[in-house]
Amino acid sequence: MSIPEQLNSSSRHSRQAALDPEDDARERLIVALDVPSASAAIGLIDQLESRCRWFKVGLELFVQAGPSILNVLAARGHSVFLDLKFHDIPNTVAGAVRSAADCGVRMMTVHALGGPAMLSAARDALARVANPPELLAVTVLTSMDGAQLSAVGLSDRASEQVERLAKVGLEAGIRGFVCSPQEVGLLRALAGTDAVLVIPGIRPVGTGVGDQKRVATPADALGQGASFLVVGRPITQAPDPAEAADRILQEMAAGLRSMTI
Repeated sequence: MSIPEQLNSSSRHSRQAALDPEDDARERLIVALDVPSASAAIGLIDQLESRCRWFKVGLELFVQAGPSILNVLAARGHSVFLDLKFHDIPNTVAGAVRSAADCGVRMMTVHALGGPAMLSAARDALARVANPPELLAVTVLTSMDGAQLSAVGLSDRASEQVERLAKVGLEAGIRGFVCSPQEVGLLRALAGTDAVLVIPGIRPVGTGVGDQKRVATPADALGQGASFLVVGRPITQAPDPAEAADRILQEMAAGLRSMTI
């Protein structure tokens, strides 16, 4: 069963019969293993694996540990979100997508700025893969605000750029996206109920934003239509990561509960 079939807004009420808000929250939380070594990642997995099914492997960890860390997660029964934001010529990206699929990841990212041909090549690379991973197009990084966009020659507001890139992705056959919490509602309306929306930039109530510019609380992001929430430093850099994860799960569960009332 594909991720959209397992988890999308249109099935929210039917899922409620099978999953209570606490279980649903654990299914939707992705912990970002943005750490510098396999040993640090495994230490976090040991503390957190009973609290979530998904872990994100990004550039820092993948460059240091390579595909072996994906094998560790798969052997423990976890779902892997490989967030390397592939952005290259179409043929190179297609090969990278196939290689990532061979590693057993369940979601992966390409960058929508790669353009229509690259996105189509990435989509086509999975056409013959049985039970393919979800392909997500990254729109605008959550660290980018108007000033950052202007510095690279983009005069549009972040929301306008997100919408433009999402339309490029949709036209290329992409049905999953990564965007900031501030654009969740926009993308949900644009992409429909079956789209998988993975949202970083999540900050629990009462915490700092760090280098992120466009953020929201867990409950707010879910209420806008997020499918999954990616949380890194508020959990992984906390004195007690398990306790921090529990607090975030409580916020998520409260938000999910309010959506069914």
